[in-house]
Amino acid sequence: MANPWTGEVVVQIDGAAHTCKLTLGALAELEAALGDGSLVDLIRRFEGGAFSSRDVMAVVVAGLRGGGWSGTSSDLITAEIDGGPVGAARVAATLLARAFALPK
Repeated sequence: MANPWTGEVVVQIDGAAHTCKLTLGALAELEAALGDGSLVDLIRRFEGGAFSSRDVMAVVVAGLRGGGWSGTSSDLITAEIDGGPVGAARVAATLLARAFALPK
């Protein structure tokens, strides 16, 4: 079970639950995958609903890697993510929101 207070999100891939988390290392990998774009640009795209499938994949892979998964985006090409593309986008948006939420 994921702990939302530590930024964790669960994603179901091919029927198996995986815990995702955007750790500092995962965020660094995500920035590298974005190339010229920054994390702030990525967050703006998600907030404005202008994100791409590439954005979603990059965030989900970074979250999985932060949760201990050793795969790559290539491993997800044929994978069934619960909820399909919309479910994956929801996971990505939740990961970003939890990673950058200020404590209350």
